Amino acid sequence: MRPGRGIATGRGVPENRSAGHTRGMPEHTDLAALIAGHGRVIEMINAGEGGVAVLTRLLRVVQPAIGAASLAFVEFTPTGGRVIAATGIAEWAIGRPVSITDPAVVCLLRGPRVRQVRSHHIPGPFADELADHGLCRMVVARAEIAGRTVGSLHALYPDDDRPADDTERDVLGYIASCVAHMYGDQSGLPVHGDGPVVAALADGLAVVDRDGQVRLWNPAAAQVTGVAPVEAIDRPLPFPIPPSGQVLDHRLPEGRWLKITSGELPGPGGLRVVTFRDITVQQRRDQDRDLFVAVTSHELRTPVTVIKGYADTLTDHWESLTDTDRRQAARVIGQRANELARLVDRLLTSAADDRPDGSAPIPFDLAETLRAAVADLPSELRRRVVLDLPAGLPKALGERQTLTTVLTELSTNAGKYSPPDSPIEITATSRDRVVSFRVSDRGIGIRPEHVERAFDRFWQGESGDRRGYPGAGLGLYLVRRIVEQQNGWVSLRPRDGGGTVAEVRLPCG
Repeated sequence: MRPGRGIATGRGVPENRSAGHTRGMPEHTDLAALIAGHGRVIEMINAGEGGVAVLTRLLRVVQPAIGAASLAFVEFTPTGGRVIAATGIAEWAIGRPVSITDPAVVCLLRGPRVRQVRSHHIPGPFADELADHGLCRMVVARAEIAGRTVGSLHALYPDDDRPADDTERDVLGYIASCVAHMYGDQSGLPVHGDGPVVAALADGLAVVDRDGQVRLWNPAAAQVTGVAPVEAIDRPLPFPIPPSGQVLDHRLPEGRWLKITSGELPGPGGLRVVTFRDITVQQRRDQDRDLFVAVTSHELRTPVTVIKGYADTLTDHWESLTDTDRRQAARVIGQRANELARLVDRLLTSAADDRPDGSAPIPFDLAETLRAAVADLPSELRRRVVLDLPAGLPKALGERQTLTTVLTELSTNAGKYSPPDSPIEITATSRDRVVSFRVSDRGIGIRPEHVERAFDRFWQGESGDRRGYPGAGLGLYLVRRIVEQQNGWVSLRPRDGGGTVAEVRLPCG
């Protein structure tokens, strides 16, 4: 979704498609509808809602008001970008990664904050994807905090000739600023914890008198702690002060961590200067490392204990056991050994930095691969699968051997969060240059604010209740990693009528 150096391709849009998109769209911005809808979004924020749910609602308000075919928002992190919310035709792009080394992205980050660009001027394959969906023009606005770009807002249109008017540009710039403000408040945003918001915050600084009262509170202090200057001045610091020259790591009530230092200012006033910075990301990494050890130990211990128990039973009581008992013990040992092998594979994959075999993606038969992967599923999952694959499905470009892991993880996840007698539906489809498959269940569903968090390592839904929903929280993390290594992307969404849909998209071979 990035404007860049022009490379005209001469792509056209079918006449009926363009006409379908423009039908019913206002010729001018509907400011009344925009204000009314924005007011409802603010009410959601005031009621304590945040994150992707509020962001998506905001996009749905703006889209018809400015006559766009769709809107999309890309969140940037230090390692890359990702489409985290979209409306209309662009919903297919949710979850799609965006490389920050792409020349088009570099151009966007350095150019005017609000600009218009035509699809055939965008370098790279994304121009083809836009053209395939009949989207010929976009207006882009950056969301910035303290000079850092936290995301970009994209209004997409089917018409290639109509220029964006000043009102349209101003509205997009204003809405992008509103989204940036949501990031500044950190009310559910950023979706990805390593986002640039924390990096954009300079060290907080406070000056405290001999009585412990705050006399100076810089803007960064308000951003880091969430305490406004009017609430901080002439009051005690909202955290402890370490002795001069020492460092203190302190956890705020809302969960963020600060690294605090202090020193005495020269002079007779007895003033002390206190500096502090947000180290939440660093703390989370340390906690992830500890959690990795704890979870791995727990998850390995369970199948090993069961295998050892049944093996000891067979060794010590072979003569007294019936053939049925022996077969049952062997069956359980085999099942638990398979679980152990899958867990070890997940752990090794999560620790690997590169493709398992270093091979380049090649075309493969997706339908045949899915059928074979279903046949390899555990029997309790396999009997629930309803497989619906169309004839003539084009080949996918990727690594066939990893699709078994992807399908196993998605099916296991679907089975874990749905009733044991409910179906797990696997379907596939293709459009233009993308082939995809979906794993759908009729389970507890997923909240909109969790559709991205679910891909975090060690994160689990429903408060991570390992008794009700056991697991290490690695499955979806590995699925995203495997799929994106093959230039594809994966997303989750709630299913109409209840349940969850996981969709994997790969380029056609």
